[in-house]
Amino acid sequence: MILLINALSFLLKTVLDLLTLAFLLRFYFQLTRVPFQNQFAQTIVTLTNFAVKPMRRVMSLLGNLGLSKLDASTLLLAYFTQLSITICTEWLRGFPLLIADGSAWLTILALALIGTLVLSITIFLYAVLIQAVLSWINPHTPVAPILDKLTNPILRILRKIVPLAGNIDLSPLVFIITAQLLLSTILIPLENNLRSTL
Repeated sequence: MILLINALSFLLKTVLDLLTLAFLLRFYFQLTRVPFQNQFAQTIVTLTNFAVKPMRRVMSLLGNLGLSKLDASTLLLAYFTQLSITICTEWLRGFPLLIADGSAWLTILALALIGTLVLSITIFLYAVLIQAVLSWINPHTPVAPILDKLTNPILRILRKIVPLAGNIDLSPLVFIITAQLLLSTILIPLENNLRSTL
């Protein structure tokens, strides 16, 4: 029985994490103005339209929560997907959700937010890493313009702070180290501590 619950939890988390990544990629593609005239971006749009289109109709009735310049619907869908993972995981491990108090639900909401932040940082971490590798081995690959648009807002800020070492741009390395530190020393320990209180 425990093996079945663990397998179900793993499967659920994997599928919903991938869905969260798709929502977040769509949100960050729009935010960083990645061109959608490419196969990868079109795939993300196709995979997420089933939820984004209805959510946009709901958000338009709510005035987009005052966030007219952001596609808040995709960001909220990413958060709600992480919230679903947290609720289902806790339910499968036997947590009494129906009689949980307010503090437990606040913890669950916080865990979903941390999960969304972790996946957001992971997206940019791997985008910068892949971009750095491709710049050495194949800078003209079709995915290069997508990665450049996605990572440029972050790396542009770092390039103003981090000097060049000869002709080598160290800003990707600085970002990768900073992102890893943020994940390993703040977000993941915080997530583990919150989870232990449930």
